[in-house]
Amino acid sequence: MSRPLTFGLRAIFAVPAVLAALSLFGLVAALIGDGVWDMMGWLGLLAPVAAIAWALIARKHR
Repeated sequence: MSRPLTFGLRAIFAVPAVLAALSLFGLVAALIGDGVWDMMGWLGLLAPVAAIAWALIARKHR
């Protein structure tokens, strides 16, 4: 019989913490300035959307 996988708090909250940090960075970057800052803001705010899309696609292919 195999044991179920157990994960610590660090493993459980690593991806949500990174997504939160990227979102915060994106919001701040969008408020700081124009040009390159706007692009960094879009990329930072696109990260959670990309993660959701990846999760939905991966779930569909299971």
